[in-house]
Amino acid sequence: MKKHIIFLLALVVFFNCKNESTNNTDLSSNNKSQKTTEKAEFAIIIHGGAGTILKKNMTPEREASFKAKLEEAIRVGHNILKNGGSSLDAVEKTINVMEDSPLFNAGKGAVFTHAETNELDASIMDGRTLNAGASAGTTTVRNPINLARAIMEKSNHVMLSGKGAETFAEEQGLTLVEPDYFFTESRFNGLKRVKEKQAKIEKNTDTESALINFYNEDIQNSKFGTVGCVALDKNGNIVAGTSTGGMTNKRYGRIGDAPIIGSGTYANNATCGVSSTGWGEYFIRAQVAHDISALIEYKGLSLQEAAKIVLDKVKALGGDGGIVALDKNGSMVAEFNTAGMYRAQMNDKGELNIGIYEKE
Repeated sequence: MKKHIIFLLALVVFFNCKNESTNNTDLSSNNKSQKTTEKAEFAIIIHGGAGTILKKNMTPEREASFKAKLEEAIRVGHNILKNGGSSLDAVEKTINVMEDSPLFNAGKGAVFTHAETNELDASIMDGRTLNAGASAGTTTVRNPINLARAIMEKSNHVMLSGKGAETFAEEQGLTLVEPDYFFTESRFNGLKRVKEKQAKIEKNTDTESALINFYNEDIQNSKFGTVGCVALDKNGNIVAGTSTGGMTNKRYGRIGDAPIIGSGTYANNATCGVSSTGWGEYFIRAQVAHDISALIEYKGLSLQEAAKIVLDKVKALGGDGGIVALDKNGSMVAEFNTAGMYRAQMNDKGELNIGIYEKE
């Protein structure tokens, strides 16, 4: 009888050990799967604005110009990251290239306000410290993204505007220019066309709906070109930045989402970095950039899932536009609900992707 009991106990121990071994193998397999999730050493992604960008309206020469400038810009940041530089430097220098180009609605290519001036906005955020800087409504600062960085690093504030921001820029030794530096004939002609159309509508109708339709169409055709960049460096730090000239024919000191931390720009090493472009009034209401980060942090969504949900919310509110973003693993997303968005991305393998239209 004792032999039978000992034999049964031995069988129980044997099968328990076998089951435990199997369970341990499964856990080991799961852990191995998690560990082999590829993480990029560094990565960078940029945008040059979103909107009704259609191939039929684009000449081959102009398309080539945009793609060449996008490549030039992103390679500047990529080289910084590849050589061990900071994501902060990569974002600033990449955006500088686009700010200095008349192709984009930022810096040199800024659109005109109703008063025929150029008012520029920018913001930048450091995902390591959650520190941020922004400027709004400047007219003499050549590179607003540089001012945003100076505000972040050298002031006790997050956002400065107008003359005060320009005074601070001068104190920090940033490059200042005469306001006519920002004049480009194509942007000024764009303003004249909008004003002429507005005057014609106001003269021939007194219905509120006609004017509302005009302003909506005006907005749809005047928000291309905002630039942005998000980068992850070899130290795991994420930085996001955005720069813009706002909207053609804007009035009353209007400020959009680009300089608003949480709307146009957000970065957090624990989640992701985001730069937005589009109809700013709706991106502010939806707090687009931060909302994407929050969905990752609090709901465990992927970057792609979070970006789509937030942009769907923007569309439901009545707005449109897009974002570029990357997460802490270097996964990148360019999501937009418009016909196109100027965009490019490069990973740590040096692979470059450039797109303009929806189906690219």
